[in-house]
Amino acid sequence: MRLKEVAQTIAGLLPRPVTFMEVCGTHTVNIFRFGLRSLFPAELKLVSGPGCPVCVTPPEEIDFLLALAREPGVIIATFGDLVRVPGSKGSLKEARAEGAQVKIVYSPLEAVELAKARPRAKVVFAAVGFETTAPAVAVAVLEAYRAGLENLFFAVSHRTMPQALRALLASGRVELDGFLLPGHVATITGASYFEFIATEFELPAVVAGFTAPQIMKGLYLLARQVADGRREVEIAYTEAVTWEGNVTGQQLMRKVFTPCDAHWRGLGLIPQSGLKLKEKYAALDARRAFPLELPPAREPSGCRCGDILCGRATPKDCPLFGKACTPEHPKGPCMVSSEGTCAAWYAFGS
Repeated sequence: MRLKEVAQTIAGLLPRPVTFMEVCGTHTVNIFRFGLRSLFPAELKLVSGPGCPVCVTPPEEIDFLLALAREPGVIIATFGDLVRVPGSKGSLKEARAEGAQVKIVYSPLEAVELAKARPRAKVVFAAVGFETTAPAVAVAVLEAYRAGLENLFFAVSHRTMPQALRALLASGRVELDGFLLPGHVATITGASYFEFIATEFELPAVVAGFTAPQIMKGLYLLARQVADGRREVEIAYTEAVTWEGNVTGQQLMRKVFTPCDAHWRGLGLIPQSGLKLKEKYAALDARRAFPLELPPAREPSGCRCGDILCGRATPKDCPLFGKACTPEHPKGPCMVSSEGTCAAWYAFGS
């Protein structure tokens, strides 16, 4: 069935206007990139959710990395998106221009190899991400521990999805009729991870892939649940996602990390929504190795990234969007990240 025909079928199923949230930043970007919004019926509204890991990382954690980057003998190893995210006093990109050692890596294990190659340096890996990247970071932690590396540290900023979605729904500040769930997170966790959306909040949810047909299939299944009056968690991304998920990846996370309270941009402090290293690996914890005292972090004045991440606003509601805030001169992380909603709106239009 062609995409336009799927959209027409969705329109025929919906008994009323609905608002679905696409949790994942990759969904947000690809919906724009593939021009799918032009196909959506008037009854269907999509809003973005807190599914961009760089975007939900609060400014105080960026400030910590910035302070470390300016310490003598420290090398910050990080994924590319994080380099341009602004903290209270600049970004890692700006720190690098001032002489700080900031290295972009494509795998956590590259940080391990960097620490082995530079034994006199202190290498800090910025471990940002959801359940998708946490198993790979766990592998790097285990390798560093096995090798007895004393110059490698992990600034862990991992966050887990269920508690954030619970907080979002419990806030009562956004009205939703269903969720388009992230396929890559569910590849690790399994679709069962999100069953609480249906059982606790009585909303339909569908795990979807990232191609145009996969996204439209997910939206079709959501519309069909609304039409049928069902509230279930379904898998549209059967190519990669099962109900149980990747058991090995889950075991790696449990072996290395333990849940902790975490701050989320836009959602505040959410109990047990983050991950930290277990006590066995405390010597690798950057925050213990570098107990820096920093002034309170500042959010960019006028930036509405927090509201955009929670579906309470769109980029056009932000007074900075496309004016003071552009990809060349970003004020907030939603304009920086390749998964950021503002970056998608700017690149592909509203």
